[in-house]
Amino acid sequence: MNTIQKQYGTFDILPDKVKVWQYVESVIRKITVNYGFDEIRFPTFESTELFTRSVGGTTDIVQKEMYTFNDRDKRSLSLRPEGTACVVRSIIENGLVFNAMPLKLYYIANFFRHEKAQKGRSREFWQFGIEIFGSDSPSADATAIMLANSVFTALGVKDVKLHLNSIGCDECRPAYREKLVEYLTANSEALCPICKERLQTNPLRVLDCKIDSCKKVSENAPKSTDHLCSDCDEHFKQLQQLLTECGVDFVIDTNIVRGLDYYTKTVFEFIDESIGAQSTVCGGGRYSKLVEILGGPKTDAVGFGMGITRLLAAMENSGSIPELKSAPKLYIAPIGNRAKQKAFILTEVLRANKIYAECDLCNRSVKAQMKYADKIGAEAVIVMGDNELDIGKAQIKNMQTGESKETELTSEALINLLNF
Repeated sequence: MNTIQKQYGTFDILPDKVKVWQYVESVIRKITVNYGFDEIRFPTFESTELFTRSVGGTTDIVQKEMYTFNDRDKRSLSLRPEGTACVVRSIIENGLVFNAMPLKLYYIANFFRHEKAQKGRSREFWQFGIEIFGSDSPSADATAIMLANSVFTALGVKDVKLHLNSIGCDECRPAYREKLVEYLTANSEALCPICKERLQTNPLRVLDCKIDSCKKVSENAPKSTDHLCSDCDEHFKQLQQLLTECGVDFVIDTNIVRGLDYYTKTVFEFIDESIGAQSTVCGGGRYSKLVEILGGPKTDAVGFGMGITRLLAAMENSGSIPELKSAPKLYIAPIGNRAKQKAFILTEVLRANKIYAECDLCNRSVKAQMKYADKIGAEAVIVMGDNELDIGKAQIKNMQTGESKETELTSEALINLLNF
């Protein structure tokens, strides 16, 4: 009989790797809480309309990548492809949009896109994201960027660089879009087939294409920063000043446009070229129309999404993944049925007192138990049989030094001994 294997584009996170994920998540949570954010959790699937209205019907996500299905009531549902739309839907539905502002929320969740799997890109992926609602100030944009930068610093990521751009607003973007379409049309023969389609539906995405011929065309394309209205221009200048004064290096990259329709003004990406083609570790920006588009009151907002697997790849290249071990302080190796019962009880008492202990569950011989204790890295071992039970004492062996000393076989004695 053939074994069942995981689906294409998905991966298992095995116990040794989970420890690193937990470490990364703990650092993220500590920093994010320090910035005053509260965690939000949302459903794995939502109404398909939520994403067509927010992400945009002309985006690759909606047209090609969403896992969409009809449920038994013939409602169109989709597995969440990104987090911002889910958060906005939730704050509108639950009335959080009327709370005191700014409203600052974060999430760590898995998402789903039907993409070609490659290094740094999978069909199920995990993101850390933040959203700030209720502020149109450049300081809100700077807060999001500074938070992301703090995560990279805390995790020892060395090669990540901030790329910054402004794509304007409803006042100035139409004129820029017209100039861009005019230029791209004149150079359309050099565009890849996908970008020729984008020229009609979402021309800004052409600037983000990684195909060499398209990248060459984009080099001389009109720049969004040359077509900003006075409000967008001042907003962008103030953001740059805040980042500079906080010591954050950045480059102005007018090819950063992000792939979602809801962005306005600021867009940014943290890029680490050392991790390969999928080099964007974090991306985000301002989206001041999305709450209103989804039925809420006019609310300014800014946020980002950070890919956990790409973050781990950047840490690995920086040599900053810690060696994390979870080893028991004590392994109790019983001989005989009486000792097995006593070993189990002592182990549970130690655990109740927050001391990591293990005992035999597989009816191994003493020799096999000692090998197992060494394999799991137990700091100390007690071997006990009928003789040790009768006198109420046994030898405890330090597995690192090889030294042994006598201890009473009571929970109180072991707790005192192991609390060092």
